[in-house]
Amino acid sequence: MKKHSARVAPLSACNSPVLTLTKVEGEDRSRENVVGVADGQASMGGATAEGVVGRRRLHCCVRVTALQVRKALWGVAMVMCVCSSWAGSTQLAKLTFKQFDAPFTLTWFATTWNCLFFPLYYIGHMCKNPERQTPKQRFRECCRFFGDDGLTAKVFFTKVAPFGLLWTLTNYLYLQALRKINTTDASALFCCNKAFVFLLSWIVLRDRFMGVRIVAAILAIAGIVMMTYADGFHSHSVIGITLVVASASMSALYKVLFKLVLGSAKFGEAALFLSIVGGANFVFTSFVPVILYFTHVEYFGSPSDIPWAYLCGVAALLLAFNILVNFGIAITYPTLISLGIVLSVPVNALVDLYTCDIQFNTVRLIAVFIICLGFLMLLLPEDWDQCLIQLSTRLRKHDEPAEGAAEAGTSSGLNWRNRNRTSMSTFNH
Repeated sequence: MKKHSARVAPLSACNSPVLTLTKVEGEDRSRENVVGVADGQASMGGATAEGVVGRRRLHCCVRVTALQVRKALWGVAMVMCVCSSWAGSTQLAKLTFKQFDAPFTLTWFATTWNCLFFPLYYIGHMCKNPERQTPKQRFRECCRFFGDDGLTAKVFFTKVAPFGLLWTLTNYLYLQALRKINTTDASALFCCNKAFVFLLSWIVLRDRFMGVRIVAAILAIAGIVMMTYADGFHSHSVIGITLVVASASMSALYKVLFKLVLGSAKFGEAALFLSIVGGANFVFTSFVPVILYFTHVEYFGSPSDIPWAYLCGVAALLLAFNILVNFGIAITYPTLISLGIVLSVPVNALVDLYTCDIQFNTVRLIAVFIICLGFLMLLLPEDWDQCLIQLSTRLRKHDEPAEGAAEAGTSSGLNWRNRNRTSMSTFNH
């Protein structure tokens, strides 16, 4: 029996999902069974065979529809969870900096929590999969993702360490930006990373050119310029906007290079990769917070003065966000996961409206709107124009029978009138 398989590209902690789900073979198998039954029953006589095939097709359609409804319901829950985790981590990080002004230390602490990815995946794998594998066996099987030799020192420094650096830069630049600008502007500007992903994929990966995505990229750039203009080009706002745009660029570069160098990964392979990134962050960058502490760049007094509850809250929310973004496609559609990210913008705006002095002038509102619009346009599938054509064709075909029935009724009425006239003329004669 064939197994369902899905491949994902693990993403940065602050980015939108660009996930690809492979073709689920179970659906094709069910369709083949329906066709096979229809061919086998064709030799049976007439109405009985047609009734059996019709009932089986109806059962298959109901089952597929139920599956789609279930995925849609899971998608609604996923949208709420992604939105709350991303907006919550952003707001909580903003609050943390009021008591603990150490963005790199917070980045290091939150990234270290990535070590929990593979243990959490293994627990879920053991609960769902009947095949019992030891952690060592599962680890070796997932290490095949890096090549026939597994995870060697050469593979680590050439294929893992660069992505760990991009991961750290993405988070650090985003957290630095939160010290300069409000969370609404930061979350809206970070949505531009999807436009950067498209541009890099078009140039590096030779992806298909789409005019609507070029328009979306132009809208994103226009939104960045308008956001800068909204605050009057002050130094703090310009620096903050530059940091967010740089963070979005690092996130886009991370995803495109991952696709170029490593391709796509199964769930276990993605969990192992992210756990290795977290472990490498703990081993190789732990000296940086120490240096920043002794040079008073990020000085925070004694360990008792650290708001551990805030730090653990930010790290836990970012971990939950990454779990939902990277592995949520197992139960719902990737587009719905992306909607959770863009919906965090109005959530942050409502929180900022009641917690800080933010002025939602016309320029800022237009900038946020066109950035979010560009993000939504990038969610359109590649064949969106063909889907619209097919939909309009179906609507026309649906309207044609009604018009045909009306014409038939009119013509029958005319025929009845002519018939009456003929009978009357015959009677008069």
